[in-house]
Amino acid sequence: MKPDFFSLIRFLIIDMDGVLWRGNTPMPHLAEFFNTLRRRKIAFVLATNNASKSTAEYVQRLADFGVKVKPDEIMTSPAATALYLAASAPNARVFCLGEPGLAAELRGKNVHVLEGYDESATHVVVGIDRYLTYQKLCDAALLIRKGAAFIGTNPDVTFPSERGIVPGNGATLAALQAATGVKPIIIGKPEVEMMTLSMARMKATPANTAVLGDRLDTDILAGINAKLHTILVMSGVTDEAELAASPIQPDYVFADIGELTDRLLV
Repeated sequence: MKPDFFSLIRFLIIDMDGVLWRGNTPMPHLAEFFNTLRRRKIAFVLATNNASKSTAEYVQRLADFGVKVKPDEIMTSPAATALYLAASAPNARVFCLGEPGLAAELRGKNVHVLEGYDESATHVVVGIDRYLTYQKLCDAALLIRKGAAFIGTNPDVTFPSERGIVPGNGATLAALQAATGVKPIIIGKPEVEMMTLSMARMKATPANTAVLGDRLDTDILAGINAKLHTILVMSGVTDEAELAASPIQPDYVFADIGELTDRLLV
């Protein structure tokens, strides 16, 4: 434990689903949490593995909840994937399995996204798709079997919805891996790429930066992998039994962002 950390904290990398909202319902004290960060001059990047929305859509969602953020305060796994492809494969031809926000982020970085199944695809990029069909799975699997690189925006096997815990993108990746024998390249948490990009954007250092999330295997592990401080909230996926049994342990645990806000005000 680091008893003086909350007086020294200057930067936060914050997950969204299960931390700031569940489904379409904002968490209590959401506006108060952000007002406290602004007053304390704590810079932040909202770094989400959720690949269903573009940066602009997240800016609007927060505005609808009464919170104003700038586009450069948001880092999505699709945005990180777009940056990765733009740097490593500028001539990529991408078959996209996911929702419109994923393709929008890729195109925003001048990544060529194919219109549906196309055997010229060099990469298959998979993000969460709440309208997933067997045909889409077939198209992706066939292209991967033909040699297209297999990229997953994030590995989250579950997702916190208003109805409860439901399948996430990792479940789709598992199906494709089983069908092709190919393991995906993962861009989002727990890999360090999003942590590195977020810290660079804020000009942050590990000593005064923390990752805030609701998942041990993505948010907290990403913070550990990047040698950052870690804060878990119990408002999303992780429950007490999982926390007690897991070898992945956060530095701090709070019930939700309301309790964390109280701690920041001490």
